[in-house]
Amino acid sequence: MPDYSSLPSVTALASIPELAGYPELVRIQAAKEAMGTCRLSLESDEAFDPVKLVMRIAALMVKESIQNVFNMSGVILHTGLGRAPLNNINAKYGYQNIEFDLDTGKRGDRQDHVRKMLCELTGAEDSLVVNNAAAAVMLALMALCKGKQVLLSRGQSVEIGGSFRMPEIIKASGCKLVDVGATNKTYVSDYLDSVTPQTAAMLRCHPSNYEISGFVSEPTTKELVDAARSAGVLMINDQGNGAMIDFARYGIRGIETLPSSVADGADISIASGDKLLGGPQCGIIVGRKDLIKKIAKHPVARAVRIDKISLTCLEEILRKYQFQSLDEIPLHAILAQTPEMVREVCQGLAPDGAEIQESRCELGSGSGAGKSVPSYAVVLKSKKPDKLLADLRKLRIIGRIEGGAVWLDPRSEYGHVRARRIVAGGMAPVSDRVRDSIKKQITECWEKWK
Repeated sequence: MPDYSSLPSVTALASIPELAGYPELVRIQAAKEAMGTCRLSLESDEAFDPVKLVMRIAALMVKESIQNVFNMSGVILHTGLGRAPLNNINAKYGYQNIEFDLDTGKRGDRQDHVRKMLCELTGAEDSLVVNNAAAAVMLALMALCKGKQVLLSRGQSVEIGGSFRMPEIIKASGCKLVDVGATNKTYVSDYLDSVTPQTAAMLRCHPSNYEISGFVSEPTTKELVDAARSAGVLMINDQGNGAMIDFARYGIRGIETLPSSVADGADISIASGDKLLGGPQCGIIVGRKDLIKKIAKHPVARAVRIDKISLTCLEEILRKYQFQSLDEIPLHAILAQTPEMVREVCQGLAPDGAEIQESRCELGSGSGAGKSVPSYAVVLKSKKPDKLLADLRKLRIIGRIEGGAVWLDPRSEYGHVRARRIVAGGMAPVSDRVRDSIKKQITECWEKWK
């Protein structure tokens, strides 16, 4: 029978001097967890020091969960890492005139802060911003098509992050999904043949994080707009990526932009703010004024409205587009780098003996399936790459395993782009220290798992 009397009480353990700096609730909870572990250890003949254990548990309880990391995964818009990086965003604190008209002193509309810019940048008549793109799609369908049929190509019946599927979103919105065409080939005639008096809209959904190649066919936005008009139904384009400019400047082609969706005549265009727009998480809806007004009046619009922090960030990002200051948007600063610039960064990070190889850096987050830009990566060959990758994660360095080695692609890390600007501003020693520190950490981990 274990001798539990050798263990201190929860009260005594929570009162030790080493925990004096912690809140009372943390001390008590940590003591309870520590004592539970110690009792189990006695039953299995293991030995735990209650004081050391409670100190470790208390430290973990107050540790910040959200931390900055070094994204060297080779995925620029990494969903797990928050998608588009934000920098120098003027996150206003205290009170702001979110819904207050400073001219009249009356209640204002939070949409007014971004509406004019979104209309100017996209060419749309009106806009509405909610908390994310999935909510935007559901809200638009609920407000414009509830109880009626929505036509969607089988090839676009996608599953997005978190196992949410477009058919489920359509069903949850109160609409009836009508599949048209085939997985690999859908024609305009497939849509037109499926239109009935109960049809409300033709829905075009961006392919997200996959692509079908080979024997394929899919109507363009313009072709679907013309078909919808001839049939007397709406054309809703889930454009998805939120791109405001042509990404061909970065060697990335075939990406539809939000302005082109509007120019092609889509009645409603929907996009994410944290993909190729390079802004915060939000769902952007632009299109016909009468339809936007109807969507905005729907009761669910209040439930999914954009919060004040995201709204502040979105306004600032749109200002940068308005003034054509793309170099001040982290996403564009990352993509504007040449492969040679990335190779130079690799040379500054690579431990002695490590290889530097050509790489491809993906856009990520379903913003352009298969779309990538040339890059370079530090390649760390290891007998246990999973262990090496895990140790690097403890240091907040995120990489990937490829070909039995750990690859660190710094193009996807905005920090070195920011550091390059610091160097240009005459603060080179600061960036040098950061680089040398990261290199030292990488070297130590690699030496352990070579």
